[in-house]
Amino acid sequence: MTVRLVYETHATTTDNEAGIATGWLPGRLSPAGRAQAEALGRRRRDDGLAAVLVSDLARAVETVETAFAGSDLPVHRDARLRECWYGVLDGSPSSSLPRSRHVEIPFPGGESYRDVVHRTADLLVDLVERWDGARVLLVAHSANRWAIEHLLLGRDLAALVAAPFGWQQGWEYDLPTDWAP
Repeated sequence: MTVRLVYETHATTTDNEAGIATGWLPGRLSPAGRAQAEALGRRRRDDGLAAVLVSDLARAVETVETAFAGSDLPVHRDARLRECWYGVLDGSPSSSLPRSRHVEIPFPGGESYRDVVHRTADLLVDLVERWDGARVLLVAHSANRWAIEHLLLGRDLAALVAAPFGWQQGWEYDLPTDWAP
């Protein structure tokens, strides 16, 4: 058996539109982001999902609350799905954030992308134990998707971090029940 992971990033925020790297700051959806969240709900509401797991950061929670308003789909907040913590650089301009330098070395006062991989791996272990045979939606951030691509597809973490972000209407992954980090 496998767990079928459906991965969606949170909807566009006012920080995204302003070119700000939010990190662990809350962030708020922009009007365009609220429309994207509503579209996410239309796209995924009848998608055979057993549950939604969402980052506990406000912008991801707002995305899920908007997308699944009125739904009885179980929603679980999980801090392991947080964006990379840029530490003292949370809230700085995205263009000045030295992401590639922090694949292995933590941001000042924060964490590294490797740290995101470790907490995402911990989450995947729990998903295998709890959701075997199910289809589960994860709503989080770019760093978590890079971690999943690295862990499940063997993609190079440094290359993922360095590449431009390419948004799409979700990604799907098979998480084998015999998977281990």
